[in-house]
Amino acid sequence: MARKNEIQILVDQFARLPGLGPKSSKRIVLHLIKNRTQLFEPLVKMMDNFIEIIDFCPICGNVTLHSKCDICSSDNRQSDVLCVVESVIDLWAMEKTEMYHGQYHVLGGVLSVFEGVGPDELGIPQLIARIKDENITEVILAMNATVAGQSTTHFIVEQLEGMDLTITTLGRGMPSGGELDYLDSSTIASALNSRQEY
Repeated sequence: MARKNEIQILVDQFARLPGLGPKSSKRIVLHLIKNRTQLFEPLVKMMDNFIEIIDFCPICGNVTLHSKCDICSSDNRQSDVLCVVESVIDLWAMEKTEMYHGQYHVLGGVLSVFEGVGPDELGIPQLIARIKDENITEVILAMNATVAGQSTTHFIVEQLEGMDLTITTLGRGMPSGGELDYLDSSTIASALNSRQEY
């Protein structure tokens, strides 16, 4: 069997990224090779630097180049409202609306018996502790409108039972089966504005 050449190995690596297939990966690699001075070399240097310093915020789970992310470091955010999202991409989608100014908590996924993802894997006990420790008055459960997202929402609501806080979910504008990352900013803003108590 013939050994893959280095360019094909690079194409294969790009194809492992979400949303990219073999054809898109080939086009990207060829574009980078054609523009190696303007694109490829700066990208390699930047990635090399990022590997050393990029991490997840220990407070909310957002990506950061510092000890905590810009959101958690800001004094201009509402400190008593916490928006719970599935992923960093969902956090970015919420931020893009420029309407929400509270804190975040990134779960890093949803509950899934089949994939062995339980409350501990998502850090739900830490989420509950954070809500208590930070005197949160409202929790916005902004999970995607999928079966797994709604199951996770229901589980968290059960864990918060008896606490003196308002629990809301995103309202209309969020289609059933929809994911935050694929919605435009105005749809997310509409869902955020019309959030309802759970």
